[in-house]
Amino acid sequence: MVTRTAVLVACGVLSAGAASAQTAAPNPTQRPTAVVATDNGVPLFRVTVVGRTTPAVNYRPRSGETKIDFAGTPLMPMATGSAIVEGEKGYIHIDARFDKLAPPTRFGREYLTYVLWAITPEGRATNLGEVQRDDADARVKVTTELQAFGLILTAEPYFAVTQPSDVVVMENVLRDNTRGRAETIQARYELLKRGSYLMNQDAGRLRIKPLEPGAPLDLAEARNAVELARLAGADRFAADSFNKAAGLLNQAEVAREKHRGRNDIMQPARQAAQTAEDARLVGLQRQEEEYQAEQRRAAAAREQDAIARARAEADQRRQAELNAQAAAAQRADAERAKADADNARAQADAARAQAEAERQRAEAARAQADADRQRAEASLRDAEAEASRARESAAQSERERAELRERLRQQLNVILETRETARGLIVNLSDVLFDTAQATLKPGAREKLARVSGILVTHPDLKLEIEGHTDSVGSDSYNQALSERRAESVRSYLVSQRIAAQSVTTVGFGESRPVATNDTAAGRQRNRRVELVVSGEAIGTGTH
Repeated sequence: MVTRTAVLVACGVLSAGAASAQTAAPNPTQRPTAVVATDNGVPLFRVTVVGRTTPAVNYRPRSGETKIDFAGTPLMPMATGSAIVEGEKGYIHIDARFDKLAPPTRFGREYLTYVLWAITPEGRATNLGEVQRDDADARVKVTTELQAFGLILTAEPYFAVTQPSDVVVMENVLRDNTRGRAETIQARYELLKRGSYLMNQDAGRLRIKPLEPGAPLDLAEARNAVELARLAGADRFAADSFNKAAGLLNQAEVAREKHRGRNDIMQPARQAAQTAEDARLVGLQRQEEEYQAEQRRAAAAREQDAIARARAEADQRRQAELNAQAAAAQRADAERAKADADNARAQADAARAQAEAERQRAEAARAQADADRQRAEASLRDAEAEASRARESAAQSERERAELRERLRQQLNVILETRETARGLIVNLSDVLFDTAQATLKPGAREKLARVSGILVTHPDLKLEIEGHTDSVGSDSYNQALSERRAESVRSYLVSQRIAAQSVTTVGFGESRPVATNDTAAGRQRNRRVELVVSGEAIGTGTH
């Protein structure tokens, strides 16, 4: 299974903290950072990161040796191989042989060698070492501290690469008699698509001196590594590291020209390849830092321009509003003056009649007020009596709900640990009531749940929420799915015991709500649980 995720990279520009040329920097192409534009003339390139899966095996250290096979992928279907894997004192020894390996250059000018990789079930790729062809065959002996891993063989530009390319030519294949426990999850890992090392440029720009007859392959790989670092901009953005790599390569070239010993050529050549890889990665990181800083400056400038425009527009709107308000005030003043003149006479005539009417209304109002006061006093007395009766009834209802809640808690606590919370009564099913890493209820668990359902079925107005929880062992997605399956398993059993299906809901929280530390076995066991939250108006708690 292969999936693809498009990632835009400006000359490989990807961010990370600064790293020295002496220390292998984290591979920035493993982060899906999208770069969409630049203002400094740096060209844009498109790199595709390819996802792939391969089976992983837990070899269990000190379990003796076992054998696995290698099979060629569609890129090299005729290739075969095998390996002896042996665990000893915390290390895994791998003795691998490969047959019918085609020259790596068939996949592109930049590919000069093969590299053996260990892929963990979590998808981390570790470079185990270079595999150099002897005619069409090869053999490599390596060790690793990893315990669970799958093995793949890829074509690479040089031995010091830090992420496998997508030129996967061979993968491990488990024999029927392979000793070890195959992981239940396929190891998914990321690969660099062909063209990434060239920054998606024309292969003709790869200015590499052809390898002379008899010269070691390490010299060709060093030339390749330095040139690919240059294409990635390391000569500008990681000049110190790049110049050191170029100097080491020149040292190897001089040793070759002076016909010195093979080690005098290979040692600086291999160091040049490693230093060039560091320079390539540091260069990519620093380009991304420069790009991000430029984007922040541009965003700040755009924000200041927008603020200035908004302020100018607001000032214009405020001035227009003030002008309109002034004109409206003038018109209103003129209209009020005319109205005042017209109404002055009528108001004077009406004033006398209004005064008499006001006196009569005042007399009637006083009489009405006396009657209203008497009715209000009677209503107040009735309301106080009704409120007193309501408070007594509410207190009695609350006492009954509290008594029922406590009675239910005591009944359920005899079967399973039950505690009272603001959410309701919480009944705890520990991890030991399930098969290990499964959602299947053990017989003892079904017996206890049957007794719980026998109590709850007599209260059909109660609501149940079943919450699944796990410890932090395993991936987030795996723990989330396990918590949901366990909660659903409990729900299905309760419904089968005559609990109304519409009154039972489930939710899985995975490892997100621990009740104890996950650093100890006891804490993890407490965290692996299923909780039944019993709520309802009948016991004084609302539904949730």
